[in-house]
Amino acid sequence: MQVVEPGSPGESLIARAKSILFRPRETWTVIEAESAEIGDLYRSYVAPLAAIPAVCGAVGILGLGGVHIFGVRLMPSFGGIIADMLGRYVLTLVSVYVLALVLDELAPRFGAIRSRTQAFKLAAYSGTASWVAGIFMLMPTIGGLLAFLGGLYSLRLLYLGLPTMMQPEPGRAMPYYFVALAVCFLLMVLIGALSSCFSGLGGPVAI
Repeated sequence: MQVVEPGSPGESLIARAKSILFRPRETWTVIEAESAEIGDLYRSYVAPLAAIPAVCGAVGILGLGGVHIFGVRLMPSFGGIIADMLGRYVLTLVSVYVLALVLDELAPRFGAIRSRTQAFKLAAYSGTASWVAGIFMLMPTIGGLLAFLGGLYSLRLLYLGLPTMMQPEPGRAMPYYFVALAVCFLLMVLIGALSSCFSGLGGPVAI
C-alpha cells in the first residue's frame, strides 16, 4: 500500500524537499522561474514541514519521560510540552514571513530585485533542511545536535539561493547574505525565548 498517492500534494512536497536538499543549485533555478502565491506555499509546503521539529520534539520528550541534562531529569508538564510545541510551530510560521519581509525590504540596498513572492520562496525553501532534520528530535539525547546540523545546511541553502532568487548586483551577494544570517540568528533566539515563556517547562526535578 502506498503512503503517498502518485501526483498528490504529498508527493509534490516530498519531491520538492528531496530536490532542494540534494540538487539545490538546479532547484533554485527552477523555483525562481515558478509562479507562486505566498498563501499556497504556506499551506502546501511551509506548514507541513515546519510541524516536523515541533511535533517530533514533543513526542521525543514524552517518550523519554522528560529532558535529561547532565544526569538530571526535568519533568515538564504535559500542558507545558504541548504549549511549547504549538508556540514553536506558530513562531516558526511567523519567522518565515518576517525573514521574507526583511529580504524584500533590504533588496534595493544591495542592488537586488524587490519581490515579496521571490523573497518568500527563498525563505520558505531554504528552511527545508532544518525542518526535515527535526525528525531527529524524536531522540532528544542526540537529536538536538543532528537538528543543529540540519539548520546549518539550511543556511547553506539560503546562501545558494539568494543570488538566484533576489539577483543582487555583482559583488554584493555576500553582504546581503550576512544580513540575512543576522536576521536568522535573531529569529532563532526570539523563537526560543518566546516559546519558553509560553511553555512553563519548569517542573519537579528528579536526580
